[in-house]
Amino acid sequence: MPDFQIDPNIARAKTIAKEFYLDPQYFEASKEKIFAQSWQYIGHKEQIAVPGQVQPVCLLEKYIDEPILLTRDQDSKTHCLPNVCNHRGNLLCYDACNTKQLRCKYHGRLFHLNGTFISMPEFREVENFIPENNHLHQLPLFEWAGLYFTSLNPVLPATVYFQEMMDRVSWLPLDKLVHRPDLDQAFEVQANWALYCENYLEGFHIPFVHPALNAVIDFKNYSTELFPYSNLQLGIGKDTDVLFDIPETSPDHGKQVVAYYFWVYPNLMFNFYPWGLSLNVIEPLTPATTKVRFLSFVYDASKLDQGAGSGLSSVEAEDEEVVQNVQKGIKSRFYKHGRYSVNREQGTHHFHSLIAQSFKHE
Repeated sequence: MPDFQIDPNIARAKTIAKEFYLDPQYFEASKEKIFAQSWQYIGHKEQIAVPGQVQPVCLLEKYIDEPILLTRDQDSKTHCLPNVCNHRGNLLCYDACNTKQLRCKYHGRLFHLNGTFISMPEFREVENFIPENNHLHQLPLFEWAGLYFTSLNPVLPATVYFQEMMDRVSWLPLDKLVHRPDLDQAFEVQANWALYCENYLEGFHIPFVHPALNAVIDFKNYSTELFPYSNLQLGIGKDTDVLFDIPETSPDHGKQVVAYYFWVYPNLMFNFYPWGLSLNVIEPLTPATTKVRFLSFVYDASKLDQGAGSGLSSVEAEDEEVVQNVQKGIKSRFYKHGRYSVNREQGTHHFHSLIAQSFKHE
């Protein structure tokens, strides 16, 4: 399987080879080369708010399909564990619950909520069985703004991915975010996950695809900032009252910011609006099918449905139409690759460069 080559000079660079979107071998290899090494969203604080709460999660369902658990033990410490009994592989927890211990429903193996082994029936005669070697594996757990993230095979700490975003919006009242499941949405898009991401990563298409958003966003002052494993598109508004009240300590003080669009490699989109956060999780299903989840966390409900943070389902439908047609178009024998707009497609170039880096042979 060949490497991908992306020229670091965007003025010379060609877009990533179309085989990345179409060839199943790259889709399969991305599980370990991209997703297992990255930090993935797995839940939020309200799901394990009190001691004894346990929340089963399927990480990237229908793709990696890794069953894990979020738990809060009796000392109120949070943990991320495999949701798999290490005796015969049964799921330990089928549904969200409140419990003092984890007991496997198959043969009764018992664990504390921090994953330490307690006991196992009918194992007295088993030779060389060492209880200390039968604790559940501890997965890393990173919490920020009441959101939880983990990595199946962490190569870099979570802060390498999230720190720039954390610093930039540290003045927002993120401790007041409340999950609003009534506002959540999920979409199935007939396109490769990377096509959906790279569409998000440039505002170049806004005047052509999003008329309502274009009426709010000042396209001339739309900018992109690149970081090692994330980037920011700063949405500057036209004449509008729905703006952030930005403190003097922020580098954005004095700007008419209506939205912070942060992307974290490879598939997380943090859209901050004056009302709160729309977290978009992009989940591969097949090489040509993607699930997109919009999760809403609100701290000022009075600003919902106003400005750049309104009409999100309409914006998504417009994006969906475009990327589904791109998925069809790249199959053409007459398309191999494209080029980048130097001033408008820095985010897409950055994304392709990170994919190429992930696939680089050691």
